[in-house]
Amino acid sequence: MFDDQSREYKNQFVALDAIDVDEYKQFVGDKAIEELKWLAEPLKDKVWANVNSTFIGGGVAEMLRSVIPFARGLGINCRWFVIEGAHDFFSVTKKFHNLLQGIKELDITMEEIFHAYLETIQQNLEKTRVLAHMVVIHDPQPAAAIMSGNIFGHILWRCHIDTTEASRRIWRFLMPYINQYSGAIFTDESFIKDGLQVPTYQISPCIDPLQPKNRQRTHEEAIKTLAPLFEKNNIDGKRPMILAVSRYDIHKNQKSIIEAFKKVKAIPSVKKQKPIFVIVGNSASDDPEGMTMYKTICDEIAGDPDIYPLLNIENNDEYIGALMKVSKCFIHVSTKEGFGLVVTEAMWHGTPVIGSKVGGIRQQVIDGNTGFLVEPFDVEKITSYMQLLLENKETRENLGENAIERVRKNFLLPTLIKKYLVLMRYYLEIDAKNPEFRINEITYSEIRHAIFGKNSWTFTSEEIKDKIGKLLEELETTNINFKDR
Repeated sequence: MFDDQSREYKNQFVALDAIDVDEYKQFVGDKAIEELKWLAEPLKDKVWANVNSTFIGGGVAEMLRSVIPFARGLGINCRWFVIEGAHDFFSVTKKFHNLLQGIKELDITMEEIFHAYLETIQQNLEKTRVLAHMVVIHDPQPAAAIMSGNIFGHILWRCHIDTTEASRRIWRFLMPYINQYSGAIFTDESFIKDGLQVPTYQISPCIDPLQPKNRQRTHEEAIKTLAPLFEKNNIDGKRPMILAVSRYDIHKNQKSIIEAFKKVKAIPSVKKQKPIFVIVGNSASDDPEGMTMYKTICDEIAGDPDIYPLLNIENNDEYIGALMKVSKCFIHVSTKEGFGLVVTEAMWHGTPVIGSKVGGIRQQVIDGNTGFLVEPFDVEKITSYMQLLLENKETRENLGENAIERVRKNFLLPTLIKKYLVLMRYYLEIDAKNPEFRINEITYSEIRHAIFGKNSWTFTSEEIKDKIGKLLEELETTNINFKDR
């Protein structure tokens, strides 16, 4: 673990077992799973490594906990490494996150960049070598790891953040690192900024239907599951519920939802129903601002007896899934959103979503078909859709049925795995054709590689050529030594 006094880092490896991928046939059909097996056949025993900054908290860690076992179930040697850091590391990377999502007025010192960020990255990888046929490094926290000299293979940077209005300062800082990668993956084409010299790809996150949170329940099962939570927090489960689930974060815009709920519950026809609003949020080890924002939200609620702000609830996945099932509608009106897995989760439970017209939410919510889209601060429109969904059962059911099918076709785990397999096949030159989800045309890095490919060494030192040859030989083997936790 991390020792704040000695500043020594021991890179952590997450061990997860393979699962039976045939269990997913019930959700996507036999044909989709057989296609995945075919794609994976030449990749068996090849190594696919993932690097991120936290075991728990947030969508990236949640997805990796399903991606790794699924890939292993296909015979791929899939690995997950987590870098470690102290509070100052996560403080500066949270600033990176906010700057990438458009907050302009944030000060970052040279001490934070060179000591808290770059030094932490280097210390994480000083004694750990990651060798893989494909390495995916997730988000800005470990982005500089590409320069450590201890990661080998086809290395891709995966950006899960909405960067449509990214600060030029942070983008120009990260761009030289990103341009050292073999490629970059974004959730939406609109997130790509100028200056990238590497291939770019569009891949949407997905949910795992076998996880407890996403298990589809009956309304009766959900109510029974929620009984302990309702009793503990003095919540009347018989009253109609509006639900919001997210980190407590300035971009999640919980204030607008609270304002809209206070308005809707005052409407005479709605007032008779006595609706309640439940806000659930988790803290994450890489988000030092979470508790501060939670306190701000509690101040905004100002003791309203119909609003329940919950933090880090126990039995989280079971409770969240059950809450999504029993809610009349789900609200997620972020000001910025890379994707918003909670939107997918609510839709999978057949709950209509009121979402904002930003980022990846627009990929999921089809306005008037699977839910409603609004501007983040349009409290009047949010209020009107809340009223509609509270009062009109037929509308709720139609939107909910459409939402389930949209998730089934586009946002379940096998769909995500397929795109990563296609990428791996492409970079290992099993397939010559560019992936159909590639965004940009031929890039500078590809032209450079075509001219100075791996078989066109111009080094005069026999020692250097020998070292490179050994690394390439080691990369082709399957018995690669990783530093296990």
